[in-house]
Amino acid sequence: MLKKTSLKVDNNEPKRKLSPWRILLVVLMLEGIMFGVAFYRKELKQKAVEAVTPKYQPWFAAYVDVTSMPIYTFEQQGATATPDAVLSFIVSSASDSCIPTWGTYYTFDEASVGLDLDRRIARLQQQGGKIAVSFGGALNSELALGCSDPNKLLNAYKTVIERYNIDTIDLDLENQSLNAEAATRRANAIAQLQKDYRNNGKNLAVWLTLPVSPQGMTIQGTDAVTSMLSSGVDLAGVNGMTMDYGASRDQNQSMLEASKQALIETHRQLGILYQKAKINLSSETLWRKIGATPMIGQNDLADEIFTLEDAQGLNSFALSQGIGRMSMWSANRDIPCGENYVDVKVVSDSCSGVKTTKSGFAQALHNGFDGGLEQSAGILTIADAKSNISIIDDPKQSPYQIWQVTGAYPKEVKVVWHGNVYEAKWWTKNDLPDNPVLQSYETPWKLVGPVLPGEKPIEQPTLPRGTYPDWAGAVVYNGGDRVLFEGVPFQAKWWNQGASPAASEANSDSSPWLALTQSQIADLLKNLNKNGKK
Repeated sequence: MLKKTSLKVDNNEPKRKLSPWRILLVVLMLEGIMFGVAFYRKELKQKAVEAVTPKYQPWFAAYVDVTSMPIYTFEQQGATATPDAVLSFIVSSASDSCIPTWGTYYTFDEASVGLDLDRRIARLQQQGGKIAVSFGGALNSELALGCSDPNKLLNAYKTVIERYNIDTIDLDLENQSLNAEAATRRANAIAQLQKDYRNNGKNLAVWLTLPVSPQGMTIQGTDAVTSMLSSGVDLAGVNGMTMDYGASRDQNQSMLEASKQALIETHRQLGILYQKAKINLSSETLWRKIGATPMIGQNDLADEIFTLEDAQGLNSFALSQGIGRMSMWSANRDIPCGENYVDVKVVSDSCSGVKTTKSGFAQALHNGFDGGLEQSAGILTIADAKSNISIIDDPKQSPYQIWQVTGAYPKEVKVVWHGNVYEAKWWTKNDLPDNPVLQSYETPWKLVGPVLPGEKPIEQPTLPRGTYPDWAGAVVYNGGDRVLFEGVPFQAKWWNQGASPAASEANSDSSPWLALTQSQIADLLKNLNKNGKK
């Protein structure tokens, strides 16, 4: 037992006072300790996140059309150097919108018997392969379109996930499946499913596969992304269907160039959508959330053919940008058509319509995409630290002129703004190149790409002052007359007086003036230098 000890205090001893310097020292020491503890906790938290979230590796998996004949044998996947596949398409039953089927033709049990699907999947898994399942497609109804009961819809998705034991789903949304009401139902169901799985220590990666054009995602497509983010879905990414461009593709634009531009625009739009959701993601992180799926060989439109050279070029572009996913439609078609196939311009489900070796497109597209479905499913979206540091453009290290608010820029002129190169789609003035608009038609600027390290100014063709008279409102102009307006050359399309060339920016069709392009200016300069006169 402890004894109490009596202490004698000398009340006459003088009391010591702490000096201001000692107080300051103590405060600084305490702040240092608190900072150290906070930093240590932050480091532990970061290490914990890194331990849970694996490093991202881009992956390749071709779509396999489950109901297409002849039946695709997964042994063919060995030629692609990746055994993973995206099985398509799960859609609503013709008799009950809330019952999932393969292409409306087969229930799961019917597919197991009639298509030997379960056994073929098991064989793929024996070879180390993984599958994802795609819902929707162009021809039938994605589950959320007709299934309006929230509980039945959630259970329908869950039934597919549990039956095939998958951790990655692909929502291929086209045509009527992009309906706004369906988008809300779908987003709510997927958000709840993902939350439930993650709370139980399981992964569920969610990809949106959407139509794209050289102008990016459609309004319905960006709305579909917004619905998912608003409902709290952690999107693995947006997979652009780089195919069937139609009138959206410029006549002089190759399928490869159209696809590259479509992905660049999709990347830009996705950044804006995440900003609106108050999630800050870097350009690098956004590229990881982009996928590309070309339709190999002959597309649905007769004049659109995605060649093997296009596939190789798209692969190089994707690797340079850091795109997270590469797929193709479809593995069934990655074989040349036989001699008895009459018209290769008519799209076949079982051949590409172009002369290549078997699995040639898969080999070209998968190169460098060494990750897999299982690894990518564990990736969580983590917001990047915000940076308030604006990029200051240096004219000495910029290939093109720095954009100025007072400048006037005709079609095809390129400028540099905040570290990126933009090209004018039509005559423009006072329009910010990086104005955060979702649809490309809302801005006169097309994002080309970043300024590269070590770049130097490239001399741009400009007409010398006096080449043409300055525009004047009182002068009558006939079709073909040329003038300078704020230093930019314009040509009259028809007789006019008092119509400012500035109006061509707002409505180029109704304006009597058309700005000369950079290529036209370059040709003019060649003629001027050659002839020594106008």
